[in-house]
Amino acid sequence: MKKTIDLYEFRKEFEDYDRADNFSYAALDALYDYFEELEDDTGEQIELDVIGICCDYTEYASLQEFREEQGYDEEDYPDMDSLRDCTEVIEFDGGFIVQDF
Repeated sequence: MKKTIDLYEFRKEFEDYDRADNFSYAALDALYDYFEELEDDTGEQIELDVIGICCDYTEYASLQEFREEQGYDEEDYPDMDSLRDCTEVIEFDGGFIVQDF
């Protein structure tokens, strides 16, 4: 049995699991849209796993922040395209989310 949720309920699930600080509201909006689009593209429903999402995805404000937190330098990831070549990147106004690799 699956339950369809809206953006408000999506955000609330993160609060209920005490994970509201893992992502900004803008990032949660982007994740919600990403998963909705993924469901549409694949034709399969996705089970909401808040803990799994927090383990699999990380929000960054800039490419420089990503490099610093992950221990890379500019030669490793000179631009967003080089990052997109390695992982899923979900961009939104104010930053981006990467699927951890």
